[in-house]
Amino acid sequence: MPKMKTNSSAKKRFSLTGSGKIKRKHAFKRHILTKKEKDRKRGLTKSGLVSAADTKNVKFMLSI
Repeated sequence: MPKMKTNSSAKKRFSLTGSGKIKRKHAFKRHILTKKEKDRKRGLTKSGLVSAADTKNVKFMLSI
């Protein structure tokens, strides 16, 4: 049986933490930033974690 391929888009977007959780970036911080509040933009800069509901699918895409 051939090896499973890692999904290239998922490889670029997600990374694994030491405890096994999946780290991600926040959306909505690419453009049209003038109408967004400073605090909101600062919060979007920080990384977040993938929700428990999506973890299984992301791990499958990453072949973990």
